[in-house]
Amino acid sequence: MEELRAVTRYAAACARDVLALFEAAQPEDSRPRDAIEVAAAFARGGPRGKRLRDVAWAALRAARETNRPAAAEAARAAMAAAGAAYLHPLANAHQVKHILGSAAHAARAAELAAGDDRAVGGTHLVRARKRASTSVIAVLKRYPAAPPGGGRVGELIRDLDVALRGA
Repeated sequence: MEELRAVTRYAAACARDVLALFEAAQPEDSRPRDAIEVAAAFARGGPRGKRLRDVAWAALRAARETNRPAAAEAARAAMAAAGAAYLHPLANAHQVKHILGSAAHAARAAELAAGDDRAVGGTHLVRARKRASTSVIAVLKRYPAAPPGGGRVGELIRDLDVALRGA
């Protein structure tokens, strides 16, 4: 459970970096903020229950309902933060998305907000790499490398995966 809390703490911090992008586009919609806050509460010792799943799904709906690509990716980062608490222990490459998805969606949101500037995404990945605790890296290393596919977000996940495994 402590490792799940560490992974979720990491994911919530990554999502929080770009929350303002969503809130600037959708100031009346608190669903991504709620997802990050509930994830952070779990990371601090709160319950791992239905509320986490509910806020994750709500943040995903918020992503689908906005017509602003950067805001949508910021909401997906929040969704991934809440979903990180449900990392499965089976060694499946797709589980890497639970660990690194929030950071990758946040990096993509920042890229899109900067006119699709990939250097901005790279800067976010550097921050995400530095933010990863030894516990997060140890959990990541128990899984196979990130899977192929997933477009630009998948590419960012794989880049971060390689960087963290080399850390």
